[in-house]
Amino acid sequence: MGCFSCFDSKEEETLNPQKESHDRNQSLPAVASNISKLSSGADRLRSRSNGGRAKRESPTAPKDGPGGNIAAQIFTFRELAAATKNFRPECFLGEGGFGRVYKGRLESTGQVVAVKQLDRNGLQGNREFLVEVLMLSLLHHPNLVNLIGYCADGDQRLLVYEFMPLGSLEDHLHDLPPDKEPLDWNTRMKIAAGAAKGLEYLHDKASPPVIYRDFKSSNILLEEGFHPKLSDFGLAKLGPTGDKSHVSTRVMGTYGYCAPEYAMTGQLTVKSDVYSFGVVFLELITGRKAIDSTRPHGEQNLVTWARPLFNDRRKFSKLADPRLQGRFPMRGLYQALAVASMCIQEQAAARPLIGDVVTALSYLANQAYEPNGYRGSGDREDRRTRDERGGQLIKNEESGGSGRRWDLDGSEKEDSPRETARMLDRERAVAEAKMWGENWREKRRQSAQGSFDGNNG
Repeated sequence: MGCFSCFDSKEEETLNPQKESHDRNQSLPAVASNISKLSSGADRLRSRSNGGRAKRESPTAPKDGPGGNIAAQIFTFRELAAATKNFRPECFLGEGGFGRVYKGRLESTGQVVAVKQLDRNGLQGNREFLVEVLMLSLLHHPNLVNLIGYCADGDQRLLVYEFMPLGSLEDHLHDLPPDKEPLDWNTRMKIAAGAAKGLEYLHDKASPPVIYRDFKSSNILLEEGFHPKLSDFGLAKLGPTGDKSHVSTRVMGTYGYCAPEYAMTGQLTVKSDVYSFGVVFLELITGRKAIDSTRPHGEQNLVTWARPLFNDRRKFSKLADPRLQGRFPMRGLYQALAVASMCIQEQAAARPLIGDVVTALSYLANQAYEPNGYRGSGDREDRRTRDERGGQLIKNEESGGSGRRWDLDGSEKEDSPRETARMLDRERAVAEAKMWGENWREKRRQSAQGSFDGNNG
């Protein structure tokens, strides 16, 4: 990474101008046909005057792909102005590439919401607004933020989301005030696993797949209990389908998070999101920003600083956030670094699929680290492994699991990220072999059944 350029939504730049018109047409095939479906607040008022109700357009809209009707409530600008007390400063929550975000309360239901108002002079415009409405209306998952509705009155463009009381992950990682407690190790792993599951839904469950394209710590919002949800889908694109390996697009995103091959060629794949995830995961592990101009020259880019340290086990502890004050499992740190190092590989083909990342992080999130105390048991499944700092790893039975187990419990060997990477490759090979075996047995069963039916016909 290091020398490539990638641009924030506030610093958008077209590196491939000849592809721009193609990009706009390819980005969301349903965009043109769905523009007419975005009703305005005026339409809603007319509907009310005729005794109608402007509620969700289709309560049975498909939830696994952007191909159905828009399912979002329509608001008038007057309603949202009332909800935010006319967008008063005390309701202001923050500002991004789209515009300003305000906290509000809907008078009709009393629900607390977040209202995002499009900056009419900003770089993101109607297209990003429409993409966000379409994506979040039709994609639903516990780790994606819920879109409640929108307003398209005249030239006003506003989006209404569920309110996330704990703000963004960025708020809890960087520039903390002295009286604010840093996130503990368990919470960091929980947030990483949840965010990865959101990406997995977009990549593997949505049809066609969706490439998020702007995965960063400020776009991961947190509700009570530090449950993470991905937000801000204005830059999302439909992924490649059929025999296509990528989609070509102008380079957009945030400097420090963009995959190098996307920044240099404009070729976008799901592995581009995996790279961005790896950068955010490194932020969680190290407590450092993706780009920090206040640090010494060789440490300003997080990935460039971290990569050399992956090769020396004696330096692994330097990668842990100092604010953790040693309160983390050393073996858990090794496992986390293994996942991060695989995600930020220079070559996209060398990065894991997000499903494999979810498998690894589900295991890590299932381990509750306790700095003090020890509970032993003769049962191997309940055996506790103390790390060299006096802490322990315990199995968290409440959170379920991924269904796969890594051979970590009870082992005295501390695996390096490279060893763990090989372990994850073995897990993937085993899973593929099982799937092949199951498919083969099913074909034999169907063949035998067909033969039996033929003999008895």
